[in-house]
Amino acid sequence: MDIPLESSLTSALLRSDKPGQIAGRALDEWNVAYGLVESYFHALRIRNKVLLGQLVLHVLDRAFKRAPKEPQQSIPQLAADEMDHVVTEWFSKVLPELPDESSHLISTRGRLALLLADMPGKWQDQFLRPGPWPIEFVAAMRETYLRAGPDFQISQMVPRPLDLGPITTLTDISRLPYFRMVAAWLLFAALMVLLFLITHGHFSR
Repeated sequence: MDIPLESSLTSALLRSDKPGQIAGRALDEWNVAYGLVESYFHALRIRNKVLLGQLVLHVLDRAFKRAPKEPQQSIPQLAADEMDHVVTEWFSKVLPELPDESSHLISTRGRLALLLADMPGKWQDQFLRPGPWPIEFVAAMRETYLRAGPDFQISQMVPRPLDLGPITTLTDISRLPYFRMVAAWLLFAALMVLLFLITHGHFSR
């Protein structure tokens, strides 16, 4: 996959004879799509502004080519679809020995592998670039991709009684210690009332 410096989207904007539109779509749609793709690459920690802008335009160029053929799809939808395709295609080339997995799983695990391999810090300029890539980069990507894969295991969840802790001793009225505790407190309260009456001379009247 090659990323041309010149954008067909930019060229179309300069040649457009309909102000406020590109490929028959409003500029607002393209602005939303641009922000969507830019945010996606920002989440992958692409910070170089020149590289970031080039990558965003590359994705929008692919959406630009589909726009006339798919009028039922909005530009942000086309851009999101192409964004995922671009990244997944690149992963399949950087990691040719991938197991038989769905494109969605490859995309998810691949993005995690990028961060684990510290692509933004060490190899930011290699992202979405055509090969050959540095040997260290490919090795780090393959290692972290395998590490990023969860080992799924089927297990059965057996319902267990809900343990509410010590509060159950206050709510389970079938337990004898509860009655003993209540009786003891009632006896104590009665003694305190009796003591109050004696000390205040209520029985001497």
